[in-house]
Amino acid sequence: MAMGPVSGRGSRRAPMADINVTPLVDVMLVLLIIFMVTAPLLLAGVPVDLPESSAGALDQDKKPVQLSIDKSGAVFIDDREVQMAALPDQLAQIAAKSGKGKDGPQIFLRADKALDYGRVMAVMGALNHAGLNRVALVTMGESEEGSSTGGGRIDGDEVPEPAVP
Repeated sequence: MAMGPVSGRGSRRAPMADINVTPLVDVMLVLLIIFMVTAPLLLAGVPVDLPESSAGALDQDKKPVQLSIDKSGAVFIDDREVQMAALPDQLAQIAAKSGKGKDGPQIFLRADKALDYGRVMAVMGALNHAGLNRVALVTMGESEEGSSTGGGRIDGDEVPEPAVP
Protein backbone atom coordinates (compact mmCIF):
# COMPACT_ATOMS: atom_id res chain seq x y z
CA MET A 1 0.00 0.00 0.00
CA ALA A 2 1.11 3.50 -0.70
CA MET A 3 1.50 6.01 2.12
CA GLY A 4 0.46 9.09 0.14
CA PRO A 5 -2.60 11.27 0.51
CA VAL A 6 -5.81 9.37 0.61
CA SER A 7 -8.26 10.32 -2.05
CA GLY A 8 -11.65 8.99 -1.77
CA ARG A 9 -15.03 9.52 -0.50
CA GLY A 10 -14.44 10.10 3.22
CA SER A 11 -11.42 12.44 3.13
CA ARG A 12 -11.93 16.16 3.11
CA ARG A 13 -9.33 18.84 3.51
CA ALA A 14 -9.84 21.26 6.37
CA PRO A 15 -10.08 24.90 5.25
CA MET A 16 -7.04 27.06 5.97
CA ALA A 17 -7.94 29.47 8.80
CA ASP A 18 -4.74 31.58 8.84
CA ILE A 19 -4.78 35.18 7.66
CA ASN A 20 -1.64 36.61 6.10
CA VAL A 21 -1.11 39.99 7.78
CA THR A 22 2.20 40.82 6.11
CA PRO A 23 0.64 42.91 3.28
CA LEU A 24 -1.47 44.80 5.84
CA VAL A 25 1.61 45.62 7.92
CA ASP A 26 3.49 46.74 4.80
CA VAL A 27 0.72 49.13 3.77
CA MET A 28 0.38 50.54 7.29
CA LEU A 29 4.12 51.20 7.54
CA VAL A 30 4.11 53.04 4.21
CA LEU A 31 1.17 55.19 5.37
CA LEU A 32 2.93 55.91 8.66
CA ILE A 33 6.03 57.11 6.83
CA ILE A 34 3.94 59.33 4.53
CA PHE A 35 2.18 60.95 7.49
CA MET A 36 5.44 61.42 9.39
CA VAL A 37 6.96 63.23 6.42
CA THR A 38 3.97 65.45 5.57
CA ALA A 39 2.77 66.40 9.09
CA PRO A 40 5.57 68.91 9.84
CA LEU A 41 4.89 70.66 6.53
CA LEU A 42 1.27 71.40 7.51
CA LEU A 43 2.03 73.37 10.69
CA ALA A 44 2.86 76.86 9.47
CA GLY A 45 3.28 78.60 6.16
CA VAL A 46 5.32 81.62 7.33
CA PRO A 47 8.77 80.87 8.80
CA VAL A 48 9.00 82.68 12.15
CA ASP A 49 11.66 82.16 14.83
CA LEU A 50 9.44 82.03 17.93
CA PRO A 51 10.63 82.87 21.44
CA GLU A 52 10.62 80.15 24.10
CA SER A 53 8.18 79.92 27.01
CA SER A 54 7.29 77.47 29.75
CA ALA A 55 3.55 78.28 29.65
CA GLY A 56 1.04 75.52 28.94
CA ALA A 57 -1.10 75.22 25.83
CA LEU A 58 -4.73 76.43 25.65
CA ASP A 59 -7.64 74.32 24.43
CA GLN A 60 -9.27 75.50 21.21
CA ASP A 61 -12.80 74.95 19.95
CA LYS A 62 -12.67 76.78 16.58
CA LYS A 63 -9.94 77.23 13.99
CA PRO A 64 -8.00 80.36 14.98
CA VAL A 65 -6.79 83.13 12.68
CA GLN A 66 -2.99 82.98 12.33
CA LEU A 67 -1.42 86.46 12.37
CA SER A 68 2.36 86.24 11.73
CA ILE A 69 5.12 88.84 11.68
CA ASP A 70 8.36 87.61 10.15
CA LYS A 71 11.92 88.77 10.79
CA SER A 72 11.70 91.58 8.22
CA GLY A 73 8.49 92.94 9.79
CA ALA A 74 6.10 91.74 7.07
CA VAL A 75 2.61 90.92 8.42
CA PHE A 76 0.70 87.83 7.28
CA ILE A 77 -2.91 86.85 7.94
CA ASP A 78 -2.87 83.06 7.71
CA ASP A 79 -0.50 82.64 4.71
CA ARG A 80 -1.44 85.87 2.90
CA GLU A 81 0.85 88.91 3.18
CA VAL A 82 -0.89 92.14 4.20
CA GLN A 83 0.57 95.64 4.03
CA MET A 84 0.63 97.44 7.40
CA ALA A 85 -1.56 100.24 5.99
CA ALA A 86 -4.23 97.72 4.93
CA LEU A 87 -4.08 95.71 8.18
CA PRO A 88 -6.86 97.63 10.04
CA ASP A 89 -9.27 97.10 7.13
CA GLN A 90 -8.46 93.38 6.93
CA LEU A 91 -8.93 92.98 10.69
CA ALA A 92 -12.23 94.89 10.55
CA GLN A 93 -13.45 92.46 7.87
CA ILE A 94 -12.49 89.48 10.06
CA ALA A 95 -14.29 91.06 13.03
CA ALA A 96 -17.39 91.80 10.92
CA LYS A 97 -17.56 88.18 9.69
CA SER A 98 -17.23 86.46 13.02
CA GLY A 99 -18.12 88.99 15.71
CA LYS A 100 -16.16 91.01 18.25
CA GLY A 101 -15.13 90.54 21.87
CA LYS A 102 -15.61 87.17 23.56
CA ASP A 103 -17.60 85.82 20.58
CA GLY A 104 -14.92 86.83 18.08
CA PRO A 105 -12.33 84.52 16.59
CA GLN A 106 -9.22 83.43 18.46
CA ILE A 107 -6.17 85.20 17.02
CA PHE A 108 -2.79 83.44 17.22
CA LEU A 109 -0.07 86.10 17.03
CA ARG A 110 3.27 84.62 15.91
CA ALA A 111 6.07 87.21 15.97
CA ASP A 112 9.76 86.63 15.31
CA LYS A 113 11.84 87.08 18.47
CA ALA A 114 14.27 89.41 16.68
CA LEU A 115 11.50 91.98 16.00
CA ASP A 116 11.25 95.38 17.60
CA TYR A 117 8.71 95.43 20.46
CA GLY A 118 7.03 98.50 18.91
CA ARG A 119 6.19 96.59 15.74
CA VAL A 120 4.43 93.84 17.70
CA MET A 121 2.56 96.41 19.80
CA ALA A 122 1.43 98.25 16.65
CA VAL A 123 -0.14 95.01 15.37
CA MET A 124 -1.71 94.35 18.77
CA GLY A 125 -3.09 97.90 18.77
CA ALA A 126 -4.65 97.31 15.36
CA LEU A 127 -6.21 94.10 16.70
CA ASN A 128 -7.61 95.97 19.69
CA HIS A 129 -9.05 98.79 17.57
CA ALA A 130 -10.76 96.20 15.34
CA GLY A 131 -12.40 94.71 18.44
CA LEU A 132 -10.49 91.43 18.24
CA ASN A 133 -9.54 90.89 21.88
CA ARG A 134 -9.00 87.10 22.00
CA VAL A 135 -5.29 87.18 21.15
CA ALA A 136 -2.82 84.46 22.10
CA LEU A 137 0.94 84.82 21.68
CA VAL A 138 2.47 81.70 20.16
CA THR A 139 5.89 80.66 21.49
CA MET A 140 8.11 77.60 21.31
CA GLY A 141 7.85 75.23 24.27
CA GLU A 142 10.80 74.94 26.63
CA SER A 143 12.18 71.65 27.94
CA GLU A 144 13.79 71.18 31.35
CA GLU A 145 17.29 71.82 29.96
CA GLY A 146 16.09 75.08 28.38
CA SER A 147 16.18 73.90 24.79
CA SER A 148 13.24 74.15 22.44
CA THR A 149 10.97 71.13 22.18
CA GLY A 150 9.44 72.26 18.91
CA GLY A 151 5.82 72.37 20.08
CA GLY A 152 3.81 75.57 19.78
CA ARG A 153 2.53 77.10 23.02
CA ILE A 154 -0.08 79.75 23.58
CA ASP A 155 0.30 82.49 26.20
CA GLY A 156 -2.28 85.04 27.28
CA ASP A 157 -5.84 85.74 26.20
CA GLU A 158 -6.65 89.44 26.38
CA VAL A 159 -4.99 92.29 24.43
CA PRO A 160 -3.83 95.19 26.62
CA GLU A 161 -4.45 98.73 25.43
CA PRO A 162 -1.22 99.77 23.70
CA ALA A 163 0.76 102.62 25.22
CA VAL A 164 1.09 105.72 23.05
CA PRO A 165 4.71 106.96 22.81
